[in-house]
Amino acid sequence: MNTQNHFDSEVVHAGQAPEQVTGAVMPPVFLSSTYAQESPGVHSGYEYTRSHNPTRYALERCVSRLEGSTITEEQDPSFGGFAFSSGMAAIGTVLELLDSGQHVIAMDDLYGGTHRLFSNVRKRSSGLQVTYADLTDLKALDSAITDNTKLIWIETPSNPMLKLVDLEGVVSIAKDRDILLACDNTFASPAIHTPLDYGFDIVMHSATKYLGGHSDVIAGLLATNSPALAEQIRFIHNSVGSVLGPFDSYLVLRGIKTLALRMRRHCESALRIATWLEAHDEIEFVLYPGLESHPQHEVAKKQMHIDGKIAGGGMITFVLNGGLEACTTFLEKLKMFTIAESLGGVESLVEHPAIMTHASVPPEVRASLGIDDGLVRMSVGIEDCNDLITDLEQALG
Repeated sequence: MNTQNHFDSEVVHAGQAPEQVTGAVMPPVFLSSTYAQESPGVHSGYEYTRSHNPTRYALERCVSRLEGSTITEEQDPSFGGFAFSSGMAAIGTVLELLDSGQHVIAMDDLYGGTHRLFSNVRKRSSGLQVTYADLTDLKALDSAITDNTKLIWIETPSNPMLKLVDLEGVVSIAKDRDILLACDNTFASPAIHTPLDYGFDIVMHSATKYLGGHSDVIAGLLATNSPALAEQIRFIHNSVGSVLGPFDSYLVLRGIKTLALRMRRHCESALRIATWLEAHDEIEFVLYPGLESHPQHEVAKKQMHIDGKIAGGGMITFVLNGGLEACTTFLEKLKMFTIAESLGGVESLVEHPAIMTHASVPPEVRASLGIDDGLVRMSVGIEDCNDLITDLEQALG
């Protein structure tokens, strides 16, 4: 990460300073939609909140620095960071960087909403050609690239199968080929890895998840280390207008202050629970990057770290014996884990991807990925880990 301070300090201070007029330590919530001008076109840097907002800028500057962007204020007012009304709005803006008919290579295992946007919306409205490939295999990536490929979109870890993509390997294949590289970093967060530092052009977050961290705000974020890309994104951000409101910006920024502490707890508890599940007779298999049994464990060892140690994140995917009936019974019996969509909050959540988050993915695609009726996706919160295991034990019993 291109910062002078440790990550624990950066989440508190990165890209921010006390408010200049009052000295407020936390950025105030600027709710004004418009700003006074001394003379036509002469202002203090703020005209209209869709275009500029001090609270949103504070969030955008913080996240861009956490992700390793070195863009200066002279190059871009928010250091190459951009906050959106949702993660999907952020992804949609990345797709607006492409011309009609261009080719996109995307991870085969994607959040259902991303798959829906690519296949059911932008194929029709923009004529985008989309190839889904297992990008854990770099040879598959290389063979999928055509002369018309202009974007490679990855998730790592992916949703919900927790596949890992070798960030360095993707860059080595795509460099000097005029292809945008974009990484959905939602599951890992900048606490675990920063794709811009590997050479990716854009990093995206559903800030609803780990960045916000409290299941009380919907938001999306983009960050880039390229001034030219920042200029393009800023134009689209303002033109389309899917910006994040001031109060929601404040909530995400407030959540980020504890990101380092929360991610340590998420990772520690998730590794312990994944290890426990893997040894349980009622569990067919467990996917967790921190386990040696994970297919891309070596990739995790190379690029997923907190405090210099491997960090597998807070998400666990596993399959119960007995299919849908056993899975439904298990989910209904849980007490501390809440059945709900979303993830990354302080509370532990659990869901059934085939019925819930990935229902929009075609059944044949779900089947090819292994998203079957016994599959469970778990977001491990910050509760006492012993209590979480006790709840899992009674539900499995």
